[in-house]
Amino acid sequence: MKHSKMNKILCTLVAASMSMAGYAQKSDGTTKSLVKAELDFAEKLAKTGAKTAYATYAANDALVFRPNPVSAKTYYATKGEDTKDISWKPVYARVSRSGDWGFTTGPYVYSGQQTTYGQYFSVWKAVDGKWELMLDLGTEHNKPLNKVTTEFIEPKDHYKPQLLNDKQREAGASIVATTESTLNATLKSYGVSAFAGFINPDVRILFPGYEPILGKDKAMAFFNSMMSKVNLKTTKVNKADGGDLAYTYGLAAVDYKAELRESFNYVFVYERQADHNWNLIAMVFTPAER
Repeated sequence: MKHSKMNKILCTLVAASMSMAGYAQKSDGTTKSLVKAELDFAEKLAKTGAKTAYATYAANDALVFRPNPVSAKTYYATKGEDTKDISWKPVYARVSRSGDWGFTTGPYVYSGQQTTYGQYFSVWKAVDGKWELMLDLGTEHNKPLNKVTTEFIEPKDHYKPQLLNDKQREAGASIVATTESTLNATLKSYGVSAFAGFINPDVRILFPGYEPILGKDKAMAFFNSMMSKVNLKTTKVNKADGGDLAYTYGLAAVDYKAELRESFNYVFVYERQADHNWNLIAMVFTPAER
């Protein structure tokens, strides 16, 4: 009898812990729920290490940029460093009005043999009512000096079209792909000044060696001072079902004014404007390995 009672108690505790794990990642379409999932992910890594944390939070098809995009599940199951020495905190986050995906970004600190600093960028998708990590990358810079402002932007409304099929999703994504193709053609013709017609006033840029570059004026000053040309090769486009946000990733060849070329993996996030154009609200560049 005692043995049976103990089994019941153990089953209850296991069920409760599984329920809490699910709740930690629970998605209710709000940015608040996404930020909670990101914080819980960071806490899980600090307690159990990277392998367990990624196994718990990453989607089956998640990619990590180490430095090139590879399967998160494969990377951390086979060769990913099982560290507990990295900590991070979201300071900016957005979620689509359809609640199917969103992103967070903020500073990280790696306290290994040598302390390093940088910015992480994560894209998450909602699967069966919980958040799962989809893309994970980061940029390194010196110890930060700038003051950080926290901004978690909730969707203006909640809208998810019913019975949207893959063909309709592909058609929607092709609009964003055309925007990026047009951007690339304009960059070829006019150089980096072409970015001015495609970035939002509140754009956020993460680039190796620099703290976040915030706002269109600073972004254009950054591009114009350093680069002469950028060539984009898009790998994937994903548009939110709600039609307000989209992200792309691929390879960018950057020609510096110092007559040097460097390859980067990039992730761009676009926001649909009132005039139906798609503008960049986040641009992340990480060094690519050939």
